[in-house]
Parts: sequence; structure tokens; C-alpha cells
Amino acid sequence: MKTLHLETRRHVHGAGVQVLHLVAGLRAMGDDAILMAPEDSDILATADSRGFPTIPLLFHGEADFGFVRRFRARIEDEQPDLVHLHSRRGADTLGLLAAWRSDVPTVLTRRVAAPEPGFIARLKYGRCDRVISVSDGIRDVLIGEGIPPDQVVTVHSAIDAESLPDDCADGADLRRSFDLPDDSLIIAMVAQFVDRKGHDVLLDALPEVLDAEPRAHVLLFGEGARHEAVSTRVQREGLGGRVRLPGFRDDLHALLPCCDVLVHPARSEGLGVALLEAAAAGLPVVATRVGGIPEAMVDGRTGLLVEEDAPDELGQALMRLLGDTDLRRRMGADGRAWVKVERSVPVMVRRNRAVYESVLGERTGAG
Repeated sequence: MKTLHLETRRHVHGAGVQVLHLVAGLRAMGDDAILMAPEDSDILATADSRGFPTIPLLFHGEADFGFVRRFRARIEDEQPDLVHLHSRRGADTLGLLAAWRSDVPTVLTRRVAAPEPGFIARLKYGRCDRVISVSDGIRDVLIGEGIPPDQVVTVHSAIDAESLPDDCADGADLRRSFDLPDDSLIIAMVAQFVDRKGHDVLLDALPEVLDAEPRAHVLLFGEGARHEAVSTRVQREGLGGRVRLPGFRDDLHALLPCCDVLVHPARSEGLGVALLEAAAAGLPVVATRVGGIPEAMVDGRTGLLVEEDAPDELGQALMRLLGDTDLRRRMGADGRAWVKVERSVPVMVRRNRAVYESVLGERTGAG
């Protein structure tokens, strides 16, 4: 089977990692899977470095209507059995229009839970043979927008837990690098600094948590529009000695096993790959019961779920884990075992391919 995969994001994190996993997995199964991405993107460079076949495309953003012609030309040159669109940043509009005009079987992955106006969703997704949601939470949103249930299939995002360490190589070195005490308990948060990730909810909860557990310190990994605002609030409220903002790190796979708890107080989340990464690292998670998050962990077994915008409840859950070493270890071990089975890359690849086979079977039957 020959498939073309369009990813219009430029960076290799989150969705980009999922696309690389999928293309690699399909090729390992013997398929001819090709990645198409902006010519100056990190994701294209990474795919090239791993030996994947790639097609660079000129892409100037969601208003680049010339992209429809360029992408359609490449589809007609390559003659794929199916096109898989992986991004909302132009792929779900311009890319979809090009694929629809080429009359090639098309699937689109939806990774975010934020709803769209129903008429836009129906106009857009009605041109897809199938929409793949990365969680049942997103599937529910799509159905609520008027997309027929039999058009939407859930294929959960995955993580290559087998290749990631679950042991801390040097906890003392990590604590020195962030200027933390040797006996500190580290609460990590890995998220873009945007409102929906809930950094403000965590900051509301922290005074009680830090008072109750003097060894607790917080590392807020990531970048984004609200980074400066969060940093300013941390300093204004006198939390600078206990809260660090290290920015984006590409070595999180080595850092997370040296932390003690991952917190994710999001207001909206498609699935939450950071939670899967925490599980792979052997970390228990405290997260909100929104979107696809309950599908990225097992409440009471791999972590604790709390309600959205509930700093008191969030703080209580954090204090429970920080105060119980055995509970942290047990949940961390259960999380790693669970993610290896339930959210593995081979399972994700096989389920995507099953969607392709279903679509192609329907097209053949219709023809």
C-alpha cells in the first residue's frame, strides 16, 4: 500500500513525533509510506536523517492558497492509494481541498478537542473518507459537531516506551543543574505556556502544597505565549525559590525519570502525550478529568484525576503522592507496564492501517 502523509507543522514534538512513528511503522510493515512536509521544517529534516522518503513542499501558512495546486500536483505525480492528513495548520483545509479534487481516498487525524462551528466541521470533514480521532473525547466532540459516528474512528496516540529509560541516570546531577536541594521532591509539568494548559491553576494550588511538603520543588518545562506572565507571577508571589521555568528541553526522556510526579491541570486536551511520556518514565500523574486525558492514564492505578479548575483538589492529590513514596513507586511501575501494552507504537500503526484498509475496501466496493 502506498500512502502519502502530509504534516504542515514544522517542529518535532507532539503530533510530529506521532507522524514519524506512523511512517516508520508502516514502512517496517512493507508499505510505501512517504512524508510530505514544509521544505524548511524540522520534521522533514528529522525524517531525512532517519532515511524515510520525503517530499518537501513550499508552504507559507494557512492563507497560502497556491499550496492547493502544489500539493495536488504531487498527489497526481505519486499516485498514492491513500492520503493521510495530519495537521489542522493548513492540512485540514488546503491539503484536504487538494486531496478531494484529486479524488484520492483521504483520512484526516484530529488531535485537538477544541470544538469548531458545526457547519465548518461538516463542510470540512464531509470531504474525508474517514476522520481519525486520537481519543474518544475528541470523537465525542466531532459527533457533537454533526459528523456521522461511522465516519469517526479512535486511534489513540502512542509512545515508544521500550526505547525510553525508566531509571534515573543521575538524580543528583539533575538537581544540581536546576539548583535544587539534594533531597528535593520534583513536581514536573510539561506543556506549552497557553491558557488551556492550566499553569494558573497549578500556581493557585502551590502555596498549600509547598507549605505541606518543604522538600517539594516545581519544574515547568515548555515555551509559549504565557511564559513571561507565568514567570512574572512566580516572582511576584515569592515562589522563585521553589519553581523553575527551564523552557523547552529536548532531553526530557532523561530528565523525567529523575522527577517524582507529573502534573497536568489542563482545561482542554485531545489526549495528552506528556502523560504517556510520564508513564513511560515511571512517574505517577495528577491531571484533570477533561478531553482525552482519562484515556492517557488509569485513575487510581497510574495516577490521580481531579476536576477542572479545582486548585484545592489538585493540591490535595499532589500532597497525597508527595507524602507516600510507596504509592508513587507503585503507580509509576503500573503506568509503565500499562503504556507498553495499551499505548504502544505497533498497536497505533496497526490500527491506522486498519482504517486505510476499511476506506480502500469501501472505495473498491463502491466502484
